[in-house]
Amino acid sequence: MKYTSQIIIKVPLEQFITILENHDNFKHWQRGLESFEHLSGDIGVVGSKIKLNYSLGNRKMELVETITETNLPHLLHLHYDTKGVHNIQQNYFESTAQGHTKWIIKNEFLATNFFMRSMMLLSPNIFKKQTIKYLNDFKNFAEKGISVKDA
Repeated sequence: MKYTSQIIIKVPLEQFITILENHDNFKHWQRGLESFEHLSGDIGVVGSKIKLNYSLGNRKMELVETITETNLPHLLHLHYDTKGVHNIQQNYFESTAQGHTKWIIKNEFLATNFFMRSMMLLSPNIFKKQTIKYLNDFKNFAEKGISVKDA
């Protein structure tokens, strides 16, 4: 399953990247994030890995994030792996004429088990809505300082 989403964040590109790169900010725009742990490699460099632990309702989820390409402030490509899913994510960042940041995110989800294949076929909007939610939560945090930490 592939799809593209985008959003305009009303902060300059350099400020946007500073907020995005700071792992301590993750909890302010990634709902359900309980903790993260550096696993390997130099942080922010191709090949580095971190483990992200989420609590989503009654469900616990662990993701491993791997940086596959980086050329900040213009792009950051990542892979996310969790039980049943491999996610290839390509993030592109552009300055707008107004001095804001346009974030374009291309996602490809590959199911690695039958259950997730079924979910992607029957409910693809769940994945798309989650992406939009994270983009909007990042926008609110970057522009207004609104955190989802205790949401």
